[in-house]
Amino acid sequence: MAQPLTDLLFDDQDQSELNPFAIFEEWFALAQVSEPNDPHAMAVASVDADGLPDVRMVLMNQRDARGFCFFTNFESAKGQQLVAQPRAAFLFHWKSLRRQVRLRGEVEIVSAEDADAYFASRAKGSRIASATSKQSRPLGSRAQMMDEVEQLTAMIGDGEMARPPHWSGFRLVPKQIEFWKDGEFRLHDRVRFTRSTANSDWSRTRLYP
Repeated sequence: MAQPLTDLLFDDQDQSELNPFAIFEEWFALAQVSEPNDPHAMAVASVDADGLPDVRMVLMNQRDARGFCFFTNFESAKGQQLVAQPRAAFLFHWKSLRRQVRLRGEVEIVSAEDADAYFASRAKGSRIASATSKQSRPLGSRAQMMDEVEQLTAMIGDGEMARPPHWSGFRLVPKQIEFWKDGEFRLHDRVRFTRSTANSDWSRTRLYP
C-alpha cells in the first residue's frame, strides 16, 4: 500500500512551509524524546588535500538561524581539512524515528567569543582533556596520554582552564537541507530545500526515494 497522504512530510500543493530550520526543530524535539543516546550526534564529511572523502561522528553543540555548529581541535584531521576546504556535509540519523536529515554547505569559523563561551560551559575535566589531546596524531600509549592529563590537571589545580588557541568551532551554513522519512515498501518520503546564498529564500523539491 502506498504511504497515506496524511503521513507525508508536506502537502505538495501547499508552498507555505518553506523554513527547513523550523522543521528541523520539530524533528529534533522528537529525537530528544525517542533517541536513547545523543540525539545531537551527526556525521561530518570533509575532504583531505587529495580530495579523498573523510567522515566521522561528532556532536552538534549549537544551532540557530545561521547554521549548525560543532567544536573541535583545529589541529585534528577534520580541523585541518575544514580550514583548507571550508565545505562540508552533515548527517543526522535517528534510527528510532526512522528519519534522517542531510545538510550541505559552506563552513565558517565561529567567533572567539562564541568559542570561549562554549568552552567555559564544559566540565573542567573535558576542558583539560581538550587542551591535552593532540587529536589525530600518533600516540605511543594510552598511559602516555593519561600522564599528560594528570600533569596538566596538577598544574591547573583549582584554577581555570582557558580555551587553548587550537580549539574552536565550525558552523555549517547550509545551502541544502534534505529530510527523509521511512515509508512502507521503500516508498520513502524525501524532500530537499535549497537556496543559492545564506540570505536567499528557500525552495522545496520532492525527490524520488
